[in-house]
Amino acid sequence: MNREEAKNIFTDFLKKKELRNTWQRLNILDAFLSSGGHITADELHNAVKRKHPDIGFATVCRNLKLMCECGLADEIKIGNKKTRYEQKFGHRHHDHLICQKCGRFIEIHDDRIEKLQLRLAETNDFIPQRHKLEIYGLCKKCK
Repeated sequence: MNREEAKNIFTDFLKKKELRNTWQRLNILDAFLSSGGHITADELHNAVKRKHPDIGFATVCRNLKLMCECGLADEIKIGNKKTRYEQKFGHRHHDHLICQKCGRFIEIHDDRIEKLQLRLAETNDFIPQRHKLEIYGLCKKCK
């Protein structure tokens, strides 16, 4: 994804919500876009703190919520583990294999799964709005 596109989406969203576009918000967005993976709010806060120690945890959490609302991020809740966030905009839809022992996420892309899900919805006269597939088990290292 182009960082400028992401910044524009975020800036436009903030304007519509009548929120200020602050340097803190832009730095949190930049750190999130640089993370590249499935990141917790704690991990993002730690990354932001390295450059900007004055940005608080609550500010990071509020901005993650805004990034989800505007479509730049997706929230992933796995059981009672910490919520993780991943980049959504500009990324192809994917599902997850999740290791129950170490917590590793493996992204899977399979057009056959997508087609099957659409066929199941159609067969049941159902209009899907969104979906996610999470398969839990043990990864190669933990089995």
